[in-house]
Amino acid sequence: MPQACACAIYRANVRAFSYIAPENLQQALSALDDSSRPLAGGTDLVTLMKADLAAPERLVSVRRLLPAEVRHADGVFIGAGTTLSEIEANDGLRERYTALGQAAAAAASLQLRNVATLGGNLMQRPRCWYFRNPRVQCWLKGGEQCPAREGRNRLHALFSDGPCVAVHPSDLAPALLAFDAGVQVRGPQGERALSLDEFFAMPEAARRTETRLAVDELVLSVRLLPHPAETKSTYLKAMDRQAFSFALASVAAVLRLSPEGRVGHARLVLGGVAPIPWRARAAERTLFGAQMSEESLGKAAEAAVQEAVPLRHNAYKIPLVRALVKRALRKLV
Repeated sequence: MPQACACAIYRANVRAFSYIAPENLQQALSALDDSSRPLAGGTDLVTLMKADLAAPERLVSVRRLLPAEVRHADGVFIGAGTTLSEIEANDGLRERYTALGQAAAAAASLQLRNVATLGGNLMQRPRCWYFRNPRVQCWLKGGEQCPAREGRNRLHALFSDGPCVAVHPSDLAPALLAFDAGVQVRGPQGERALSLDEFFAMPEAARRTETRLAVDELVLSVRLLPHPAETKSTYLKAMDRQAFSFALASVAAVLRLSPEGRVGHARLVLGGVAPIPWRARAAERTLFGAQMSEESLGKAAEAAVQEAVPLRHNAYKIPLVRALVKRALRKLV
């Protein structure tokens, strides 16, 4: 454990843990292992600890160590410590990366957006009620089966051929993936860069998480590529409540049209329908080169759900996704 740090012991409706505040990033990284967790905004981690789903022996404060800024130069650099409200309020993002600003505004309440960080939002765990119930040993927590597959699965995945049908809860992740964003992570051996396509990965037996981040690594930043001025984007979200709820389904759409009205670039990423943000690649292929019309919008919407395999209680998500895709594309053209 680092020597130059503030340390304390807490117990308040959670298991006892130590808290350290390293003076620099290297100290923080050296303190991370299987028995510790990094703490920034804590909006997800604290709920996991209160439910006894996470019981770290040590919390490592990284809030003041992570970059917390938005820089516009050769694309956009967003530090992992940047809050969702700062992303929402950034004029450059709202103008040139509209879907990201809209996604940040749609995520949780204002109070949470003022605290929650970009890095934590990407790393948050599923809201599946079986996963969040400490008395249920679901597959994602080390059990043998996913009880949601045959149980109460109204909010669960349309796209998952693996052992888990929970859905990824992030609003920002689909928007970032739609912009082909990359993520910079750092561990004891140095830094590495990953595309978000590489960063997010379906859970598997050897790695029961939704990312490829190692336990001793931290997300440092996200970088967005520059896009031509004619690029348009939007983020739409369907919820049980009008606001501050997780998505039943969502879509981030990024589109670029030629002067003749044909699609030169298309990204469609779905949220709330898979254990990770879900690229609707078949829909993207349908759109590429197409002249935008009601017919092409319909074909893209159908292609977005052509591989969906609904569970017993969530087939309603298929027409919902179709409608969201059509609305998003109409909005852009």
